[in-house]
Amino acid sequence: MSPAALLVTLFLGLAGGIAVGGGVIALYIVLDMIPRLAQVTRSYDKVHWYEGAMVGGSVVGTVADFWNWHFHGPWIGSGVVGLFDGFFVGMLAAALTEVLNVLPVLAKRLRMQRYLFGLLLAMVCGKVAGSLFEWFVYRQ
Repeated sequence: MSPAALLVTLFLGLAGGIAVGGGVIALYIVLDMIPRLAQVTRSYDKVHWYEGAMVGGSVVGTVADFWNWHFHGPWIGSGVVGLFDGFFVGMLAAALTEVLNVLPVLAKRLRMQRYLFGLLLAMVCGKVAGSLFEWFVYRQ
């Protein structure tokens, strides 16, 4: 590859990474994820730790993806990593739902205000069942 092509590739990769990273950070800011997490856990003094964990996780995840890192270990390790991934995805989904007020609007339109807890429980159980199906049946 010529030096000019290498520079163009490097520039485009860096620009694309900055654009995607900026979009993700904008999503976190719009969803108010970190302040809401600090509010729910009553740990306002740990906000910088939350920010560092999100940035550090993004960097490690990006490097692991680019360099095709594979870790082999006991199955319980995968379970712990999966549990933390589930926490993050759940918090992101909850933040998005909270911002958009999806559940109250849905319950009101379907005239299910009395059954809101059951609706939420059905959604959670469906997500868990779908994830377990994908992990244990579909990927085999």
